[in-house]
Amino acid sequence: YEISTRDWSSDVCSSDLLAFRWRCMPCGPREIDTTSETQRFMVGAEGPLSVFKNWDYRVGMSTASSDTSSVLGNGYFYGKEFADLIKAGTLNPFSLTQTDAALSALKAISANGVTLYGGQFTLTQADALATGPLFKPPAGEVMAAVGTDVRQEKYKFNGNETDLATQARIFNAPFDSINTLNTVKRDIRAAFAEVLVPVVKGMEITGAVRHDNYTGFGGTTNPKVSLRFTPVDQLLVRGSYGTGFRVPTFNQLFFGVTESPYSGKDLVDPAKCPTLKVSTTPGCESITPTILTGGKLGLGPEEAKQSTVGFVVAPNANFSAGADWWTIRRTGTIQSLGLTDLVNNYALFTDNFIRDASGVLTKIDQRWVNAGQTVTTGVDVNARASAKAMGATWGLLLDGSYLLEKKSRLIASAPFGASEIAVFSRAGDLGLRWKHTLTGTYSRGNWLGTLTQIYRSGYKDYVLPGVANGSITPPDWNPNVAAYTVYNASVTYRGVKDTGLTFGIKNLFDKAPPFAAAYDSNTGAGSSWEPRVADPRLRSFTMSVDYKFF
Repeated sequence: YEISTRDWSSDVCSSDLLAFRWRCMPCGPREIDTTSETQRFMVGAEGPLSVFKNWDYRVGMSTASSDTSSVLGNGYFYGKEFADLIKAGTLNPFSLTQTDAALSALKAISANGVTLYGGQFTLTQADALATGPLFKPPAGEVMAAVGTDVRQEKYKFNGNETDLATQARIFNAPFDSINTLNTVKRDIRAAFAEVLVPVVKGMEITGAVRHDNYTGFGGTTNPKVSLRFTPVDQLLVRGSYGTGFRVPTFNQLFFGVTESPYSGKDLVDPAKCPTLKVSTTPGCESITPTILTGGKLGLGPEEAKQSTVGFVVAPNANFSAGADWWTIRRTGTIQSLGLTDLVNNYALFTDNFIRDASGVLTKIDQRWVNAGQTVTTGVDVNARASAKAMGATWGLLLDGSYLLEKKSRLIASAPFGASEIAVFSRAGDLGLRWKHTLTGTYSRGNWLGTLTQIYRSGYKDYVLPGVANGSITPPDWNPNVAAYTVYNASVTYRGVKDTGLTFGIKNLFDKAPPFAAAYDSNTGAGSSWEPRVADPRLRSFTMSVDYKFF
């Protein structure tokens, strides 16, 4: 816990005030308690279509919602009262221990239980599908499917349940009133059709098309075609091509605009300083503009094209292996550009640099934009093997992904940048060169045991601003984030009719996530770890019971 003493009733400093920062160990860790309630109701029907011979139908309606609320736990205190305890001498910031009276007084000013924020997402959906044969050429029956999907998405976020006056009194609590949304919603209507055509024995082609219409974005039509070919029973060759479409999330569109003054001393006006480095050269002085982040109503959708080619070989029932080459090309990618990218590409994003009437740079808009293109290519591999030995069945399953290419450009007319494989990026997933899940199983009678290895390769770490511009070189600085490997284990017993009892251990060897520097820029989501790669939870235990009614 950090506190800077000041006169909480006035911003006017006086000569008898002392400013300091204190990591208050007696305050304990800062905790936020989050509760989520999810529910889903569905009703459906399926059966033969009497009007079309050998056709079946399936219809359904469902509603699902997730309601989440967060409250402050231990470690948060009312600021003025905290400072008063120090001024009165009750709390001693120069001591490693505190008196019972100090601990009691600290407890009395705790903000434990104050509502932080909450949100609710609701999905209401109805769909219908009909499938059946169209005709039968020599190679086999041509099958078809047609359907429709109608849904409504609603979202609200409550950042104001605790009044602003109370929020202001609690030191360092991450209230989020700026992003309060009463209720926003959108309707999506879709229709789709799919046809499977046997070409010759062992070869079939599937063609599909889907049309979606989104509130606020209009309609989009996306096709897909795929091929499956089995020249012999032990070999399958497959491939596909399709297009995709993704609209911005509610948060990316509707969240409020947060204004934060830039606190560093390494930023210059790119229109006035060709070197982009702070110096005594006129125009290259340090500036501290306001940084704008948050939602942006003008965002458009992303579009994508995907291709795959692969094979599966299965010489017998106990072994199979396969690999699939894939590539994804996205345009109009929704991303929040970093300050470095904006400054280095000033000519491309001049509208993001906001100036006053005299031309002084006062704000930089770092909100979401539809910018550029990305190309990602890789190979997914999988293998499965099983054998019987010592009265049990043993199994091994590997699922892995090797990244061949990952690159992007800020606008379509710009050249692609350097490879982003194994390099930190805030946009989307990190481009890890290799990742896999390897699972071993043991089955005997009513017992099933599993041991799973999860591996993520290392990458170049985020470089902090001071290190990037060369002004700071920490003696123990490591530019790389280490590879991450954890093991999970579980045992399941099914000796009770229709019932399964499972006991599991996550992170069996109590592995801590590797250090990553992104958090130390105050914009990371983890605490010196990367949440897209690692899990901060150490060894934990799970228990579950499942029961089959039918």
